Amino acid sequence: MVLFSVTKKVTTPFDGQKPGTSGLRKKVTVFQQPHYLQNFVQSTFNALPADKVKGATIVVSGDGRYFSKDAVQIITKMAAANGVRRVWVGQNSLMSTPAVSAVIRERIAADGSKATGAFILTASHNPGGPTEDFGIKYNMENGGPAPESVTDKIFSNTNTITEYLIAEDLPDVDISVVGVTSFSGTEGPFDVDVFDSTIDYIKLMKTIFDFESIKKLLSSPKFTFCYDALHGVAGTYAKRIFVEELGADENSLLNCVPKEDFGGGHPDPNLTYAKELVERMGLGKSTSNVEPPEFGAAADGDADRNMILGKRFFVTPSDSVAIIAANAVQSIPYFASGLKGVARSMPTSAALDVVAKNLDLKFFEVPTGWKFFGNLMDAGMCSVCGEESFGTGSDHIREKDGIWAVLAWLSILAFKNKDNLGGDKLVTVEDIVRQHWGTYGRHYYTRYDYENVDAGAAKELMASLVNMQSSLSDVNKLIKEIRSDVSDVVAADEFEYKDPVDGSVSKHQGIRYLFGDGSRLVFRLSGTGSVGATIRVYIEQYEKDSSKTRRDSQDALAPLVDVALKLSKMQEYTGRSAPTVIT
Repeated sequence: MVLFSVTKKVTTPFDGQKPGTSGLRKKVTVFQQPHYLQNFVQSTFNALPADKVKGATIVVSGDGRYFSKDAVQIITKMAAANGVRRVWVGQNSLMSTPAVSAVIRERIAADGSKATGAFILTASHNPGGPTEDFGIKYNMENGGPAPESVTDKIFSNTNTITEYLIAEDLPDVDISVVGVTSFSGTEGPFDVDVFDSTIDYIKLMKTIFDFESIKKLLSSPKFTFCYDALHGVAGTYAKRIFVEELGADENSLLNCVPKEDFGGGHPDPNLTYAKELVERMGLGKSTSNVEPPEFGAAADGDADRNMILGKRFFVTPSDSVAIIAANAVQSIPYFASGLKGVARSMPTSAALDVVAKNLDLKFFEVPTGWKFFGNLMDAGMCSVCGEESFGTGSDHIREKDGIWAVLAWLSILAFKNKDNLGGDKLVTVEDIVRQHWGTYGRHYYTRYDYENVDAGAAKELMASLVNMQSSLSDVNKLIKEIRSDVSDVVAADEFEYKDPVDGSVSKHQGIRYLFGDGSRLVFRLSGTGSVGATIRVYIEQYEKDSSKTRRDSQDALAPLVDVALKLSKMQEYTGRSAPTVIT
């Protein structure tokens, strides 16, 4: 057995190591600075209770982006030096964010050990590569992201750190080979367990969904399927689940080989970046004689986000979570006894609210950030939740889950077609969405993203929008000068949330303008970019007249878009004449 010793390394703080809503994200070159990653990791260990570190089991894995393999070795050596008993690593350092959550909650090792937390190495939907983004976040024993009480301690520690512990003489572990490698140090034995992370995740999915009914759907000659992993970690799970378990043709998988740079692409599952899938589904600009598949889906880098498409049809994430909630009890065995409640992030459209009201379900509107859903789930108050940024999930884990969302949609399609697989025409994705609009009304919705905006200019824009809220009469006068066909603003505020579970208050969570006809404008600074600021503008109008639910979304929203951009003086503050991304 290899012996290792512990070294105390002198260090000084780095500015700006404040974890955002999804951890710390910076350029790879920033993380490659001497001591940078080590400072953050030690600050995290120091922020945790001693019994969650010494003698504990932690998970270290991620989406496989550039610098991940180096980071795994560094964190492993620091874990050993800090008295951690064992580290679990996904083979080749690959483990989706939802799978990490599942492993923390479900996996029991041969010696009976369970994990108390995880370092997840991901920058989610941000690009990867030597000059692109890297990220790290810590998840807790419930499988969910660290709460603000912990991330605040981590940040405080990064500002005062003077030393970190590392076992420099611990050999690198071959993370390409499944197996346990054992070492010994001054604190006792230390193991690194490299394992196939798809096994625990698939086992969990089989307790939620009826795989046999989905398999029958996929075997129907009338049903065609396409899944795009955008060269992220989802590819590892897609082949195992969709091909090996459910019998889909391997040709139905696109970009399912994980790559450190995501094949040079942007692993963000939306209509802008999932170009190959969008074209294949008949939603691109080019014309093709090839008939598109009936169902398509995409994932982001760490597989927690999803995009759902039908043949020549886009399902908004806000509609997706509402439709899953409306159909969950009859379509998904896990929910057969009913839903405990539903929740959405504040910027997400109110489609879920209408479902909750009609089905008499508990409903919660929370700030952006999955940890807020986690509190509700831990308290048994929420079963299904989602956010407009292509995140959907349930209380099976404490992260959003892209493949879960795809299986949920396939379950709904399988249920709707259970007596129809031999018929002339299957019930399609578009059919399901239009039926939903007919029952609950339609929330026309779009989001404009302005990425890498000067941070100072972004803050000035937001401050101006807050100041304007002091006089709604002046706001309405301005709006009428921009568009006379837009309703008056009846309320405006900065969203504030009091957690019903722990009583904590989250302020400054986004600026809202609420109109008399149910329309909304929301402005938010995003915390998930690595450079500059991202301004997100959310525009929504509710239409309950079923005869008016077939309009083109951009046409229906054009008056509100005009108001949003001119009211905020977007071009004046940012210099941008158009958004980076429209979803």
